[in-house]
This record gives sequence, C-alpha cells and structure tokens, in this order.
Amino acid sequence: MGLFRLLVAAVLVAGVEGTTTDDATDDFQCIHPPTQVHKVSSSPLVIYLQNFITPQERAHLKQVSEPSFRRSVVASHDGAQRSDIRTSQSTDVHRDAVVRCIEQRSLRFQGFDSREDQLEPLQLVKYGPGEHYDFHTDWLEPQYSTSFNGGNRMTSFFAYVHVSNDTTGGGTNFPLVISPRDERWCGILECDEPYASGLTFRPVEGNAIFWENLTPAGVGDPRTEHAGLPVTAGVKIGMNIWTRQAPVSEEVRRQDLPLDF
Repeated sequence: MGLFRLLVAAVLVAGVEGTTTDDATDDFQCIHPPTQVHKVSSSPLVIYLQNFITPQERAHLKQVSEPSFRRSVVASHDGAQRSDIRTSQSTDVHRDAVVRCIEQRSLRFQGFDSREDQLEPLQLVKYGPGEHYDFHTDWLEPQYSTSFNGGNRMTSFFAYVHVSNDTTGGGTNFPLVISPRDERWCGILECDEPYASGLTFRPVEGNAIFWENLTPAGVGDPRTEHAGLPVTAGVKIGMNIWTRQAPVSEEVRRQDLPLDF
C-alpha cells in the first residue's frame, strides 16, 4: 500500500462511528481517538501511533482478559508448542463491541481496501518480570501461510494495552531498522541504545507500532525481525493485530484458540 494512501486513511481515524452495543458492553460508544502518526522508517515501513487505544478500551481489555491468559506458544513442524524463546502469556479476546471498534480502527488506518475478514482474532500478550519473546518475524513460512488461513501476514500492529507504573525493560526492538537521530524521538525510543542495535520502542500505554511485513513482491521482509525484550520489573500487556493478504476462513476466525505463531 502507498504511504500517502495510508496516511490519508490515518487522518480518517479521528471520527465518531456512533454507538455499537452488545450484552457485555451496552454502554460503549465507538469513538476513534485523534491519533498522532509518526513515520519512523520508510523501508521497511514502520509507523508509530500515539493515542491509538483509548483509556476505556484499555481498561475493558485488561478486565475481560485477566482470567484467560496462558503460556504463549510458537509454531513448529509438530504444531504450536511452548518454547523458551517466548515466555509470555497470551489469550484471544471475544469480539465484543470494544474489540470490533479497535478492529475497525486498524482497518481504516490501512486504507479502504482492507477487509474485516482479513483480520486474525486479536491476541493479547502479558509479560511479567523476566518474560520475553526472542527475535522473530510476524510473517510466516509457506507451510503456515496457506489460502485456508488467508495467506501471509501482510501487516502488524503491536499496541500497548497496559504498562504498570513500576515497569522497566520490556521494549520492542527492531535490530535491522535504522534508528532516527532527532532527539525528539527520545520520548518514544530508547535513545541510549547504540545505533548498531537498531531501534527500541519504549512501552507506552495506549500507543502502538504499525509495520508492513512483506516486500512489494509479497515475500517476507527479514528487516522486520523484532523482539519483545525482557521485562525487568512490573507488567506489560500488549495487543497483536495481524492482517492477512486475503480473507481468513470462518473456521479459523471462529476457533477458540488464537493463531498463536
């Protein structure tokens, strides 16, 4: 997708969609916040979004997900497995009015061609002291990117749903993305990191990172390798929003377990 179209779509995020209700959130109104958009890198495309998840949405997600977190898994030839490279906890979330509002926001940001059925079930991940996710990419090897599940992961959002006041560590590192130099980035990035380490986003509640996983040829871009660095104190809860190249089958979208790769 073109950067101009993407940024134009981002401007449209700041609007009121009206009231969406269900039994669990009958007083919730889907209002998209005035998100600030900062382009961090053009190639690969990485964009930072300030004020992407509202306080009401964050409180709701934290409340409904708390009982259901379980040890995260990664994909392997033997199916989804626990691994020392990913020691966080994760859960999917019911598509109530809050989740649908966030889904809608993520699609509008990506442009009018993005469709709801291209989204994987939203996933929350929780990191406590010592927990991390070692270097990996969100794009998948061919055996995991079939037409049944919508092809490969075209784009990713990682949003910070909760960051406790005592949290240290827990940044999101992209070792192969060149870090911008202007000192104004230091509220977003870890400016004390050596430039050889790429860039590390600070965990800031309510904000999000967006990036494109695939090259223009439609293959995985190795420069999007990233890691959830270890939390050294406190708790961080993040949210993954993954958009596939094509519609995801209803069987996958409705399954109880998330696509936790």
